[in-house]
Amino acid sequence: MSSTQRIGNSGTRILAPVIAILGVAIIVRTVAAGGGVLSIGVLLGVVFLAIGAGRLYLSTRASS
Repeated sequence: MSSTQRIGNSGTRILAPVIAILGVAIIVRTVAAGGGVLSIGVLLGVVFLAIGAGRLYLSTRASS
């Protein structure tokens, strides 16, 4: 594996949890402000959480 591939894999493994945590923060902020289950903030938070978790899963699965 070349160094640029390792950098890309490392970047994905670092940014994927950050994206997931951002999704959780969006959900918490929306619910704290009185948003409902189907509000835009909750839906966006779920999307961010799913994207972050999916990227992390795929990056760890690909390297095994």
